[in-house]
Amino acid sequence: MTEAPNPLGDFLRARRELVTPEQAGVPVLGVRRVPGLRREEVAMLAGISADYYLRLERGRDRRPSVQVLEALARVLRLDDDTRAYLLGLAADKPRRTRRPPRETVPPGTAKFVAALPMPAFVEGRYLDVLVANPLATALSPRLVPGGNRLRDVFLDPAEQAMFPDWERAAAGLVAGFREAVGTDTDNPRFIELVGEMSLASPLFRKLWARHDVRHRGSAVMPFHHPLVGDLTLNREKLLVAGTEGVMLVVYHADPGSEAADKLALLGSAALPPATRVESDRLG
Repeated sequence: MTEAPNPLGDFLRARRELVTPEQAGVPVLGVRRVPGLRREEVAMLAGISADYYLRLERGRDRRPSVQVLEALARVLRLDDDTRAYLLGLAADKPRRTRRPPRETVPPGTAKFVAALPMPAFVEGRYLDVLVANPLATALSPRLVPGGNRLRDVFLDPAEQAMFPDWERAAAGLVAGFREAVGTDTDNPRFIELVGEMSLASPLFRKLWARHDVRHRGSAVMPFHHPLVGDLTLNREKLLVAGTEGVMLVVYHADPGSEAADKLALLGSAALPPATRVESDRLG
């Protein structure tokens, strides 16, 4: 008989291994055989018994109080996003009665993306690219409907070369993916994708084991583009109304910046040939 999943215990174990005794104010005496904090040290700092904490990690108690979770979040030095994720792990989940529907983009949103004069695409909860405009594809040829950002960033060398600090970008992507999925880890799509990526990419496997969580929102993104070279763009991620976790992603440059000029060059390259000739004639 297979062991029941224990997401709360897995999370607590992973996160305590990331907190050093020095960070927690625990005296270091002798040789330590475990990374991070020991179970009994977490329990002491959180004000709970070592036996109760052991039951949490081993999945024998899966419904701790909010007060206990808040104390653990403090000891484990969790930020707001990761703390909210921890609280969600212990919340009651509605029983799944059917396979979730396929993710779709509202027609109005698809038209809006197509009309935007800047790189824009729509991604689902599992980081599938659902819709993309030509300028997004000019920024990265992998930004096309049917693509998946995890597969692209972790498995495609051409996509990896787009990021000056690829491993940092990959870490942020994984943390955003965990936030997007939340506690819905029994979804077949999630199980399939995480299993595939864990086998295919040692870096993904390492980052996934950290249980980092990060809100998918605004960020400043440096790129190294094979056509226009280095450019830094602002990235916005906005929830599409009426959907469950589907996000509109838009890249834009600061007005008057070198990046804006390079983005305009990419926009020109993304035009169909006939349109490009007419644009050049009018310009």
